[in-house]
Amino acid sequence: MTMEMLLVLGLVVSGVILFATERLPADLTALILMSTLLLSGLITPEEALSGFSNPATITVGAMFILSAGLYRTGAVNAIGSGLARLGRKSFWLTISTMMLFVGGISAFINNTAAVAIFLPIVLGVARETRISASRFLMPLSFASMFGGVCTLIGTSTTILISSMVERRGLPPLGMFEMTGMGLIFFTAGMLYMLLVGIRLLPCRSDRDDAEQRLSLEEYLTEVVSLPEARSVGAVVTQSPLVRELELTVIEIFRDGQRLATPYDRLQLRAGDHLKVRCNLENFRKLRLRRGIILKHEPEAANSGKKAQEPRLVEAVIAPNSALDGHSLSEAQFRTSFGFTAIAVRHREQVMRANLEAIRLRAGDVLLFELEPLELDRLRLDRTFVVTSEVRLPIFRKRKTAAALAIVTAVVAAATFDVMPIMSGAIVGCILMVLAGCLSLAEAYRAVEWQVIMLMAGVLTLGIAMEKSGAALFLSKAIVSALGEAGPMAMVAAFYLVAALLTAVLSNNATVALLIPIVFAAAESLRVEPKPLIMAVTFAASLDFMTPFGYQTNTLIYGPGRYRFIDYLRVGAPLNILFWILATIFIPRFWTF
Repeated sequence: MTMEMLLVLGLVVSGVILFATERLPADLTALILMSTLLLSGLITPEEALSGFSNPATITVGAMFILSAGLYRTGAVNAIGSGLARLGRKSFWLTISTMMLFVGGISAFINNTAAVAIFLPIVLGVARETRISASRFLMPLSFASMFGGVCTLIGTSTTILISSMVERRGLPPLGMFEMTGMGLIFFTAGMLYMLLVGIRLLPCRSDRDDAEQRLSLEEYLTEVVSLPEARSVGAVVTQSPLVRELELTVIEIFRDGQRLATPYDRLQLRAGDHLKVRCNLENFRKLRLRRGIILKHEPEAANSGKKAQEPRLVEAVIAPNSALDGHSLSEAQFRTSFGFTAIAVRHREQVMRANLEAIRLRAGDVLLFELEPLELDRLRLDRTFVVTSEVRLPIFRKRKTAAALAIVTAVVAAATFDVMPIMSGAIVGCILMVLAGCLSLAEAYRAVEWQVIMLMAGVLTLGIAMEKSGAALFLSKAIVSALGEAGPMAMVAAFYLVAALLTAVLSNNATVALLIPIVFAAAESLRVEPKPLIMAVTFAASLDFMTPFGYQTNTLIYGPGRYRFIDYLRVGAPLNILFWILATIFIPRFWTF
């Protein structure tokens, strides 16, 4: 083993630790790895920048814009009204229809975008039917992954692998090359969820969870008592504020000092600062109550000076957004948006710190009080997915046919080899803007730049592994351990490794690490690499075991009020089922 190999493998281990622990954002980790490789001389400046010009990176960016075009014209959302009507008739019919629709749509637009579109619709169905949202949202996420592996453009992972394969002299993946195996996964996944998976999900049917079925989850907020408050002079536990609004008082501060006096003996005074926990419905009452102000809103908000009636709105932080891993103060949220959160639900924890200082993660839910124009701005910003209202924004419905025609043309051009998928996607983006389906500003906002930076950064790690010989070294170790068991055992091994890595890393990072090793292993075994490539492709696109292994799982984590164990309980058997199916069927579709 050479010094170059040791350095590259050391960077790989460091990268895995950083990706898994999330001490830094994934895109920043990828760029740090890229710059370290460049400074060490392991890659050239041209190779360091090659990730940004890679066809996969450009194609993924273009697909974000095409997906946004379908969304802004309402081409997908028309399904929502029909789903709501079904919800009133049969839970099982609704869940089956939802999974089929979402899976089918996810085959042709980015599956994360599909979940973001359907999330508020499905939450509305849950509220209307008084069925826990947790019974709907995990099937929604999983179905988007089932559909995403049926075509080349369903996930960014398959587009990335196609580019990596083409760079090594093999034909790129065809638009529907994965469809046969993908449909096996789709069918098996649907049957598993309908027969087993949904029954393993948390069922909140008792009285204590009735509020959760109505989206009345608990939040933490901060209030300041005014001199005219009826509760001033009353003991905390017996005060009208606590008794009438059923608040839970977490902490009380007076003159900047935390009060330690038991609340059954402490009298409230004007100017006391209370940190309280209550549900969404009581927030509405709290907002209108005389004698208190919410700490993080202007005092004018409590004096009736707003021109329009504000609304309480829940929004979940989207994966790869600017807020992921930062606090509201660090992100200068109020400066950027002109308003701030009045409450936050951070995982399952009750936060006791200042709301502005809480380090937020993708999947956390924030509560805002917004005027209609502010709400429209929030809906258009990709930092959030608004979940508390089923009323949809105004769509350019006259452009729906144009948007559908453009996406169909892009798919057809790639399918019949009229032009490469990258070229077709770029032309499609231009046509979306020219046809009026999207404005130019909306097209720029549609691109998830964190994903682009992540892909560009991790691609250089694969280059370094090949140049240094680290990929060949690792492949020889794998072949030495499993080579005598035959190529099918290699398919099983690579699928398992990719599935486990994806559970803790980014799916694109997993692919960048494993594909160079796959090619080296296939060369050592003197077999075709395609079956091993497809094992990594499917495993990296189908993670069900953790809320962080795939973006769609992260997106539903907060709104569904899931716990980590929920994903493990439902997703681990599904991962094992898919592992067995992949081992059996991948060598039948792609021979050695």
